[in-house]
Amino acid sequence: MREQGGENRKRRMRIGIFQDAFFPMIDGVVEVVDHYAREMQRYADVTVVVPEVPGEPFDDSALPYRVLRCRALRVPVLDYCLPVPLLDPAFLRKLRAMRFDLVHIHSPFTLGALGVRYAKRRRIPVIGTMHTQFKRDFQRAVKSGTLASLMTRVLVGTFRRCDECWAVNAAMARLYHAEYGYPEFPGVMRNATDMRPVADEAAARRRAEEAFGLGPDEFVLLFVGRLNDLKNVFLIAKSLRYVKERARRPFRMLFIGTGQDERRLRALIRQSGAERETVFAGSVADRELLAAAYARADLMLFPSLYDASSLVQIEAASQGTPALYVRGAVTADTVTAADPTDARPDEEDDDIDLINGFIADNAPGPYAEAILALMGDPECVRAAGENARRDLWVSWEDVMREVYGRYRHIVREYRLKGR
Repeated sequence: MREQGGENRKRRMRIGIFQDAFFPMIDGVVEVVDHYAREMQRYADVTVVVPEVPGEPFDDSALPYRVLRCRALRVPVLDYCLPVPLLDPAFLRKLRAMRFDLVHIHSPFTLGALGVRYAKRRRIPVIGTMHTQFKRDFQRAVKSGTLASLMTRVLVGTFRRCDECWAVNAAMARLYHAEYGYPEFPGVMRNATDMRPVADEAAARRRAEEAFGLGPDEFVLLFVGRLNDLKNVFLIAKSLRYVKERARRPFRMLFIGTGQDERRLRALIRQSGAERETVFAGSVADRELLAAAYARADLMLFPSLYDASSLVQIEAASQGTPALYVRGAVTADTVTAADPTDARPDEEDDDIDLINGFIADNAPGPYAEAILALMGDPECVRAAGENARRDLWVSWEDVMREVYGRYRHIVREYRLKGR
């Protein structure tokens, strides 16, 4: 590719972000892509290339960046739609008219693979971000380890065609290299949040108590996310049976979110005997109210083994709320976690300054024991929460400055090599 002229060097970089799901569908990767585009728009011209959601129109003009959508088909057994860009001539014409300087794919499926092909044909660099433990998805869907491994290798082939790949933390980088067959350790580019610490914590706590019916003296457990078996939410329900039987202080379990397994979760909560202590709040779109919920919560329950770098754990940290993970969770990779059922460090020990989260075995009994131990040690919970805010909270502004610097370096190196 020839060197750009002086006039062109002054123009803003043009970036195409390709992703296989988008609003009105909401999940962690959709939110990450939205934040990438919003913040990157400060530095460059961004176009997000995504599928439509049939029957659910969304006002893309309300977004501060350009959106290019292709046709998609609904798949009855899945939460997601299947993009069909090759059956959408109008979309293909618009895409061919784009003149991106760099492509960034956030999934290795249909549109991610299309983004790679676009970049190779235009001779521009392409970056891939590894967000998801795809092999777990495949094993759950096809019930065959061999077939799941084969499907994973196909997707990793898309990432292998990228010029550079990023994982969301070191644990995901190790997973993709050691288990998924990516030939080298990917770089790491962490996720972040737009949430800031509430200005008036006392007022925020009162607002959350009024909105969700929480008592001022209750120990509040919080889960935020999809109510889906993939998130291991049934572990919470089963653990609450033990917490209900043995808790020495009043508590409340607050679920924020919806999902395909909500009915089963409610049934398990009833069986646990903790129905009166449990609040199902549904989705909370008001970011200030959500921040208030984090600020009011004493402990975030995040038992997912599926997530790689969930935004909710960073949001909780922004409000000084620590999380309880399960052993083996990739999300705990950046956390200095302690098992609250072990002998905890003395308050004068320097180790307590390192603890910014908690961990327990992936079973109802041990998970409940950890909750009960923390309910009896509010000072330990408070200290871990402050450490979580110090260590785990990071803003999208800071991350996007790093990302944009990397984009510029990659484009410059690509052009110097004359690809």
